[in-house]
Amino acid sequence: MLQNLTNQVTEVAKEAGEFIRQERKSFSADRIEFKGLNDLVSYVDKTAEQKIVASLEKILPEAGFITEEKTTTKVGERYNWIIDPLDGTTNFIHGLPVFSVSIALQDKDKLVAGVVYEVNLDECFYASIDTPAYLNGNEIKVSNAPTIADSLLATGFPYYDFSKQQQYINLFSELMKSCHGLRRMGSAAVDLVYTACGRFESFYEYNLNPWDIAAGVVIVKQAGGDVVNFSGGEEVLNSRELLATNGKITAEMLSMIDRFFK
Repeated sequence: MLQNLTNQVTEVAKEAGEFIRQERKSFSADRIEFKGLNDLVSYVDKTAEQKIVASLEKILPEAGFITEEKTTTKVGERYNWIIDPLDGTTNFIHGLPVFSVSIALQDKDKLVAGVVYEVNLDECFYASIDTPAYLNGNEIKVSNAPTIADSLLATGFPYYDFSKQQQYINLFSELMKSCHGLRRMGSAAVDLVYTACGRFESFYEYNLNPWDIAAGVVIVKQAGGDVVNFSGGEEVLNSRELLATNGKITAEMLSMIDRFFK
């Protein structure tokens, strides 16, 4: 069931991605809205979400939704879709080609399937808990790099909650000296799937929402990686902090994080 369902969701994500791709060609900055400090949204996010919700309701009618743009309030007793219709809205608005569609399925408290479609490169990453992780039909695995010194790392920058800004900067500075480099793509979903396919060895960030990460969490795990919170615990969906790794550098990354986030 899950494998077939995931395949259907990849088509939903691609259809939303095609809408986003076409809208980017004529998008005007005067159509930006602000949900909060530096928290941008547009009609593209909202319309893409509505399209996704309508399609997913046909696939699994009994499921509810947890969505970024709150275009529906339906809650499922067992199943809920967790959706970010456009992860990387700021990139999209500024014409920077890193943004994605992220769709996950939650069975009660367990994430069971995830799809992330990176619109610009036409790359669809997907997995369910009974399959490997895939990129455009090809199985993917995390990298084998054994240490931070061998790794390329990804992170995200806080844009409205700066309460842990100094800890973040201190950690960033320390990691900068210790690895091949640090990247900030602007889409947590992309950071996660790039970790899943071995482009990054690790991604860490705090102040994340469930829709930012749910699909990517499934894909990283099914690709052989680890996903934990900053304390090493398994709860990441609502902890607002996440560390994803190739499984080889988890302990080393947690030790480094612990020095600055206690």
